[in-house]
Amino acid sequence: MDSLAAQLPALLGVLVGTIGTIVATSLADRSRWRRNQTVRWDERRLDAYAEFARALKEAHTIASRLIGGHVDRDEALAALAEADFRHTLAWENTLLLGDAPTVTAARAWRDSVWEVERLARDGQADADRVTLLHRANEARDGFYRAARGGLGVGGGSVAQAELLVSRLNPPTAPHAGGAPAVR
Repeated sequence: MDSLAAQLPALLGVLVGTIGTIVATSLADRSRWRRNQTVRWDERRLDAYAEFARALKEAHTIASRLIGGHVDRDEALAALAEADFRHTLAWENTLLLGDAPTVTAARAWRDSVWEVERLARDGQADADRVTLLHRANEARDGFYRAARGGLGVGGGSVAQAELLVSRLNPPTAPHAGGAPAVR
């Protein structure tokens, strides 16, 4: 009995060590699993956002060119219908995988592009054309800000709307005397 009492502290030490190892390993495995799940969903979310942005930008580009009269109307309307179909499919993935701020920003961008598409389909000159195009560009910037924030992407602003304003306003004719007009 004396030998058992002498070995008891060693046995308790082994038991405590074994339990500690099991608990530590379990916690580490759980943490690793969560981290892997986060990476996995972030990759899928990134793919969904990229596909949505590509599809919506395609529709926006076709509609913008149609408004500007730079493409055959019938071909552009057919291409716009196809782009809308791809956009609709990409929207579902964004809804499924996106975080709330990004989905809200995506909806704002989608709605502003729909306004541009409406103008393109109507085929009428609209005094608000520049405003609608700028609003769509600003909404795209908002989507990218939200998506980058939700994915933890750093690196500063990638906003394009203000840079594109000069492209939306056609240059005016020079004043008499050869000096260019102020925009």
